[in-house]
Amino acid sequence: MPFSRRSVLALAAFVGLSGVSSGAWSQASSPDNDYTPMSGQAGKDVVWVPTPDVVVERMLQMAEVKAGDRVVDLGSGDGKIAIAAARIHGARAWGLEYNPKMVALSNRLAREAGVADKVSFQEADIFKTDFSSATVVTMYLLPQLNLRLRPLLFAMAPGTRVVSHSFDMGDWLPDEFARAGTGQVYRWTIPANASGHWRLTAPRLARAPSTLEFTQKYQMLEGDARFEGLTARIVRPELSGDALSFGVRDTAGAMLRFTGKVSGNRIVGTVANGASAPVPFEAERTEAAQPIAGVAPSEEEDGAALRALGASQ
Repeated sequence: MPFSRRSVLALAAFVGLSGVSSGAWSQASSPDNDYTPMSGQAGKDVVWVPTPDVVVERMLQMAEVKAGDRVVDLGSGDGKIAIAAARIHGARAWGLEYNPKMVALSNRLAREAGVADKVSFQEADIFKTDFSSATVVTMYLLPQLNLRLRPLLFAMAPGTRVVSHSFDMGDWLPDEFARAGTGQVYRWTIPANASGHWRLTAPRLARAPSTLEFTQKYQMLEGDARFEGLTARIVRPELSGDALSFGVRDTAGAMLRFTGKVSGNRIVGTVANGASAPVPFEAERTEAAQPIAGVAPSEEEDGAALRALGASQ
């Protein structure tokens, strides 16, 4: 009999597990398969539970998967998400799965779906395997694993999209959230590191600030812009991947709106002043970037993840 989400979580708590792996492909129960996974079966650090088709579809939509992407599914189960990424969206995909029987099954199902040239599955521990080349990361893991993954995710390229079924990332707030059927879906975008002191030049702007200073927690920024004799708080800063925008009120009271790209120790973009046409600006970081705050999970977050798991039982 299929497990409910509550009973699966109770099983996870009882046996000391910390995740669920991604879903069941519709052909998994066909009689010609040698191996048929069972919902709720235990593995290393995981309990396998099928992901509904409506949730898979929404995950891939929210990740904006396209043909040029490379998708990795962490705890891929029998490969449903990776196969759908290739079959429906034309992406290349691979799954990391600890259970060798699941790996064999998912590779067979990829062949049956006609996407074996775009999809592969690997027997692996997700914490000991390099998946940093992916442009999209999908997962269906319990809260403690999500927290442990944060440092690995923040080491990936800015703009990488991360999508999770059911569980969040602690106090790292998602960029997007949806309910699909009975499932919850969260999406984050890995941000560039914009922290630190920046020297700004905008030769065609009469009243440009000379320096910027940002502090950063996850994708959230705060900061100041300095003019001669004036320090102004930066207004509505937004950072999505490497795309940065923010406002600054200049010494004459006009609101300047900056839009640019963060690339290492440089920001290049344009600044608009009211109805005037945007003009170019550049900024150079003048000292080493600070680590992005909040990435390593705190003891409080670990405790909250355990309490949330217990409350779900």
